[in-house]
Amino acid sequence: MPAPAGYLLDLEGTLYTAGAVMPGAVEALARLRTRQVPFRLVTNTTSRSRRMLVERLARYGFAVAAQEIVTATLAGVELLRAGGYARVAPFVPAGALEDMAGLALAGGTSGRTRAAADAVVLGDLGERWTFALLQEAFEQLTAGAALIALSRDRYFRQESRLTLDAGPFVAALEYAAGVAATVAGKPSAAFFEAAVRSLGVTPDRVAMVGDDLRSDVDGAQRAGLQGWLVRTGKFREEDLRGGAITPDRILSSVADVD
Repeated sequence: MPAPAGYLLDLEGTLYTAGAVMPGAVEALARLRTRQVPFRLVTNTTSRSRRMLVERLARYGFAVAAQEIVTATLAGVELLRAGGYARVAPFVPAGALEDMAGLALAGGTSGRTRAAADAVVLGDLGERWTFALLQEAFEQLTAGAALIALSRDRYFRQESRLTLDAGPFVAALEYAAGVAATVAGKPSAAFFEAAVRSLGVTPDRVAMVGDDLRSDVDGAQRAGLQGWLVRTGKFREEDLRGGAITPDRILSSVADVD
């Protein structure tokens, strides 16, 4: 594989986890800046807006500009606008709502009066999901709304345990309503392509570095990028057994990015 001329780096589980920065992560990004190697920080997290992510990264010691962060929420907003969806029913955390403020929102978690929607948008609500919210999303979908999933990750690591992510709820609504979701974030090829365009580097010279074998590694490889896996965050050794997905490189942590 050619040496990377640019990087996409995951956040949760890669640069930081469980409320703490990964050892060597700040230094790794500093090395890339010193060498003038372009990078973007990419995330499927919808619990925080891009503004909130900039602030969190600053607390961990990263000096990152907003335009260097590419989120599934913002990718979803662009997808909705391009698709001409006039009214959106969001089922997302408050952080995602901040970045969706320019859309016409109704029902869901928006706090606004429910109305017929052109699209249902799902994020990682986690324990905030209720039967009533799932039922509302189901009714919107069976009435003809499109299903936009900001991500369909299966799980993430929360402190010492693996926790359900958005994917299982996306799958449940797909099954119940008989529809297929359009995914805005990783592993969508369009998500990776947009992030790569902002680097000004050809895809084969870009390495995606993350802890999710499917969304980060496989998604990147399918989009023509290199997929590098870190043994941190949600990484589990058993995920590598069977060889269905083979990372281009496996790193002990993001500190090994050079």
